[in-house]
Amino acid sequence: MRKIFIVLLQLLPLFALGQEDIIKKFELNQKYKKPDQTKYYFKDIIDLEHTPVKNQTGAGTCWSYATNSFIESEMMRMGKRPYELSRIYSLRCAYLEKAENYIRMHGGMAWSTGGECHDVLNMYSLYGTMPQMVYPGYDMPINTAKLAEMNDALKNFADRMIDEPKSEIAREWRQAFNAIMTSYIGDAPDKFNFDGHNYTPQSFAKKSVGIHPEDYIELASYTNKPYYKKLMLMVPDNWSFNRVYNIKMEDITDVIDRALSRGYTVAWEADISEPYFSWENGIAYVPEKDIHDMSEKEKDELFDGPKMERFIAAETRQKALNNFETTDDHAMHIVGMAEDQNHKKYYKVKNSWDTNNEYSGYIYVTKTYIKYKTTTILLHKSALSTEIRNKLNLGTSREY
Repeated sequence: MRKIFIVLLQLLPLFALGQEDIIKKFELNQKYKKPDQTKYYFKDIIDLEHTPVKNQTGAGTCWSYATNSFIESEMMRMGKRPYELSRIYSLRCAYLEKAENYIRMHGGMAWSTGGECHDVLNMYSLYGTMPQMVYPGYDMPINTAKLAEMNDALKNFADRMIDEPKSEIAREWRQAFNAIMTSYIGDAPDKFNFDGHNYTPQSFAKKSVGIHPEDYIELASYTNKPYYKKLMLMVPDNWSFNRVYNIKMEDITDVIDRALSRGYTVAWEADISEPYFSWENGIAYVPEKDIHDMSEKEKDELFDGPKMERFIAAETRQKALNNFETTDDHAMHIVGMAEDQNHKKYYKVKNSWDTNNEYSGYIYVTKTYIKYKTTTILLHKSALSTEIRNKLNLGTSREY
């Protein structure tokens, strides 16, 4: 191990050369007018238990924030104490597995801090989990730049292993790779004491968190693939090559509605690049007109109270996926449902961009937007209707 550290220290200057920030940064579209006062009035009609809003501070770690938040809600649903789980432990473990695939694919796959909601469950199965207070991973004010720099250093290292597969360090690359991560985000403990008990990450996952990753399912919707069958999720951040179930567009909101009504929250991945997804206003909907067909006055009034929405057909949704108008941008956590002053239903979505928007870190999203711009949803299988379960050929599931 000492020899690996010596070689690593010799290589680190090379990793630092030519760094480029390739973290996904969500540039929020604020060019459209925010009303002086909110013109939306919401009444929560379902508000399921969840932990407080966090702040990923611009780093491409939304998938870890959203899914760990989802697991925390699952703990609460199961009657357990909702420990805040370490988002960076999930990321650290995912980097190890991502590097394995990247090297074996000779670099022929995407590399970034991004990921998918299933990555957290996959890492939970392989490595366990731990409380945030045991392993925060970094100092919050500098995390974005630090993670961007670490991402570049790790990629450079993985590229070196591809170029020099017979080198001394390549034989034990995981130890060296871990050492780079430790230099940036600290060392994740193999054992720790928490609340007076000794744990490993695996035993903490089993004894204190208690979820079973095999009880969860990920769903997408594509018209160009058979419905109710598995398909490869063809997005760059699916570095683990996970397969998901394909359902109809109308099923997406039916599944979410049923889950929320029965006490199950939902992890949600979606496109947020459209100007009618407004973090500042805390609203996402699909206006009747395309933004390019709007007058300046209509653009100024985009969030000036509830509006009629465009009809979205499954073919419209697929076209947006095909031409990359809909891309896999961001992961969030659906925790409830609300209605506006006109009794129109919205989903209450917990984001991870701090609390400084109109609704203290939440965004209210219409069903039309969900149908149009969702890439995947993840939830407990028991939340599914018998009809959907039968179509997916799932059989019975663990009711917990």
